Parts: sequence; C-alpha cells; structure tokens
Amino acid sequence: MLNLNVNIDPNSGFCFGVVYAIEMAEDILDEHGELYCLGDIVHNDEEVKRLEAKGLKIISQSDLVDIYDSKVLIRAHGEPPSTYQLALKNNLELIDASCPVVLKLQNRIKNSFDKKEHIYIYGKHGHAEVVGLLGQTNNEAVVFQDITELNIDELPENITLYSQTTKSTDKFYEITRVLTDAGITLNANDTICRQVSNRDKELREFSKKFDKVVFVSGSKSSNGKVLYNICKENNPNTYFVSNKDQIQEEWFSFGDSIGICGATSTPMWLMEDVRNELIKY
Repeated sequence: MLNLNVNIDPNSGFCFGVVYAIEMAEDILDEHGELYCLGDIVHNDEEVKRLEAKGLKIISQSDLVDIYDSKVLIRAHGEPPSTYQLALKNNLELIDASCPVVLKLQNRIKNSFDKKEHIYIYGKHGHAEVVGLLGQTNNEAVVFQDITELNIDELPENITLYSQTTKSTDKFYEITRVLTDAGITLNANDTICRQVSNRDKELREFSKKFDKVVFVSGSKSSNGKVLYNICKENNPNTYFVSNKDQIQEEWFSFGDSIGICGATSTPMWLMEDVRNELIKY
C-alpha cells in the first residue's frame, strides 16, 4: 500500500452554466426518456456517456436539418441565429440552456454589429461558443486565437474587441496592450466569465499544496487544457487523465499527498472516481 493522502479541490467541477444545462437535460430525460442535444452537452466524454445512457442523443448541425417535430437542447455554449431560424422551419421545440453569460455576450456583439463597428473576437477557431458569437455578425467579425494571427499594420484605426468567455484574462489584457501600443483606438470588452477565470488563481494555489496533482478533464475541453497547464506550471508533478483507468500507479510514491482537480466541464463524480481509485493503492 502506498498510503496516499488524497484531496479533491472543492472549487473544481462544473461551472453554473454547465450545471444549468445538465439539470435541464436530466429533467426532460426523466420525464420523456429521450432528448436531442445539438453537440456534446459538455466537453467530457464520460459525462456524455452517462447522459446518453439516460436517452440523450447527440446530433450535429447537419443532422438538425432532417429532424422535425422534436425537442432539441441548446447547450451552454449557445447557438447562432441560424439555428433558431431552422427550428422554426422544422417545428422544433428548443430547450435553450445557453449560459446567461454567453447570451449577454451575444447581445453585446449584436449591438456592436448593428452600430457597424469593426469587431474582433479573441477565441478559438471553430469553438461552439465562438460559432454562436460569429453568427451575431453574419460571420463578418474577425476571430483570432493569438495576436500573431493579426497583421497589426493593416488593422482598422478603431476596433471593438471581445473575448470568448473561457479565455485567459492575462492573455486578453496582453492583447489589449499590444494593440493600444500600436496606436489603435480600442474599445476593449472584458467578457471573460469570472467563475472560469478565477479558477486560474485558485488552481495556482491548490496545485502547490501537494506532492502530486491529478488533473481530470475531457480531452476536448479547451478550458481543461488551459487549467492543466496552469497546474503543471505550478507543480511539475501534474498528470492529466480523462478517467480512473488512465492512472498509472508508478506516478506515486509512498505517503504522497495528492490533489485532484479538474476543468469547468469535469463532473464531481468523475473526480470522486479518480480519488476512490487512488486510495486503493
């Protein structure tokens, strides 16, 4: 026995937007036994499998075209206006679980677009939330993942800048500094969710408290990759797993203190599974 001392970070796990979407899905599944969901309800394969076993059916945008007279869940990431238009056409009942923070951002971007502002969005290309944000601008806004993607010399003199809600605040303010220093008049809107961004600071402190850290996240989660790297920077003995089967006993030594934490898309039950596996060693 390795006699490991294992602790789960109480601040890790689902953000309120994901909790809201999953609770809505479970309520409908308990009542009807079936529900379509447009895209993965959360970027965590283990949680998706759990809900699929209850009757959740994950569909893509291309699938939606051929679905009629059904209930369809819109996940926390939100959707572009075209999805709502298609729902009307196909007589779909949309169960809208869009995160309130995302909906507010969509409205702000739509207002900027109506004012004919030059809109730039700091976000991940092709991410579901970003697709919804772009839709507010008829796909005319510029999305960039890194400042190096922009040719600063060719940018408009006036720019309105927004951010995907789950991006790094430090990176966002670094971008605003670079653009301002280049002489661009910037209307910068910090639209990053504080429940997500505060995890950065919390995990910096949490990861330093332990000999080893096990970070639990789905491989598709952008937020998971960011937070894992933060843990790794502050504790080099940090390991990424998506489920308990990926744990390797040789990572640990006798009497190690182990911290378990995860992304905003990581369910608490999955971190508890990892803890229960570790205490067997």
